[in-house]
Amino acid sequence: MLNRFLRLLLCISIPLIIGGISGYFTIGGVKSWYLTLNKPSFTPPNWIFGPVWTTLYALMGYAYFRILEKAKSPAQLFAIRIYFIQLFLNFCWSILFFSAHQIGIALIDILLLWICILIMIVRFYRVDKFAGYSQIPYLLWVSFATALTFSIWWLN
Repeated sequence: MLNRFLRLLLCISIPLIIGGISGYFTIGGVKSWYLTLNKPSFTPPNWIFGPVWTTLYALMGYAYFRILEKAKSPAQLFAIRIYFIQLFLNFCWSILFFSAHQIGIALIDILLLWICILIMIVRFYRVDKFAGYSQIPYLLWVSFATALTFSIWWLN
């Protein structure tokens, strides 16, 4: 039982830690460069991003835990691989956008991320229905973030 609980904590911690590290790269840009950009009218206030991403990262980790709990299979292995690919793309976006100020490349990254999340949802669903469904809010938020990134790229 303790092993299972520790695995759950680790699975939830991985995306939260990665999100925290990417947040580190975000803070400097948000307080300086980002303020100078033209942004669309639907840009949310900055304070909303922390709670939303924290919730999404925790859900992501819990879904990953559920996938790991299932019997080993090629479907499970593919789901795990796509999970880490999307997590990597998610991490890269903050660096590309806020640190490197590469809005166009960040837009390409987030489009690839959106595709990976969609694949992840399908693959998670095949292994564990709840794990798949639980990633729909993530896809919706990244859809919004993609529109926001595109708009900022277009306006600047």
